[in-house]
Amino acid sequence: MKDLAGKVAFITGGASGMGLAMAHSLSAAGMKVVIADIEQQALDAALKQFSDSNSEVIGICVDVTRREAMEQAAAETEAAFEKVHVVCNNAGVAVGGAMDTMTYKDWDWVMGVNLDGVVNGVQAFLPRIKAHGEGGYFVNTASMAGHIPVPSLGVYNTSKFAVVGMSEVMHMELAAHNIGVSVLCPGVVRTNIFASGRNRPDELTGAIDTAAALLQDEGGNEEQLAAMLASALDASAVGDMVLHAIQTDEFYIFTHPEFKDPVAVRAAEMSASFDRWRAYRETHNITQG
Repeated sequence: MKDLAGKVAFITGGASGMGLAMAHSLSAAGMKVVIADIEQQALDAALKQFSDSNSEVIGICVDVTRREAMEQAAAETEAAFEKVHVVCNNAGVAVGGAMDTMTYKDWDWVMGVNLDGVVNGVQAFLPRIKAHGEGGYFVNTASMAGHIPVPSLGVYNTSKFAVVGMSEVMHMELAAHNIGVSVLCPGVVRTNIFASGRNRPDELTGAIDTAAALLQDEGGNEEQLAAMLASALDASAVGDMVLHAIQTDEFYIFTHPEFKDPVAVRAAEMSASFDRWRAYRETHNITQG
């Protein structure tokens, strides 16, 4: 989608971090923007950043885990701007800790936001984009944790691997409808993800604050953790990368090139496993059919 001027974007988790950066970048490209967020106070603060400009930006307070709420948000977007063209399914949360310490509440909260939130965004907006026939674009926020397993991030890993797989299928299926897809896979970015527990529902909160555990290094490498956070990429750069991906129809958005080698190692391990199982089949005379 090279010409974005006058088109409409809907961004979840849009009141801070990468979502707000996307709002600024897309608005600067001439788009009308809907900032959707669960946190009204943050939403009000985000909208003030656009108050002195000629940008057409509105806010909608919405919980992406609620299907009916997302449908209502889609209807409100159409009421305000008539159509929607770009949907950025960006809202995300995270918990930390070993898999055997996770509870159903941890799973339900993270999967509800990170995966169901994307599903709900697609379900609410895809029929509408197809209906107006002008083409469109989805940007689904995953993570490098959608490609590389990370100890103590098992629940988060699971949600992000699912978003990558879902996006890859969407990319294949929607091209025929002139609807592009990108999957955003960042490393560490300066966002509020480490404080995502602030919006965790009481009914999904356990005895242990697993969201706060993201900042606890069980290996005792506090200095390494601090250095990682200090070198985090500024969210504004990610917003511009998302804009570029939409304009050039770039599917994978890998913001951190330093993760190329770990991804290659995983791919090499998979390739070697195929070879070993081929040899197994030959040794055991296992044929097709």
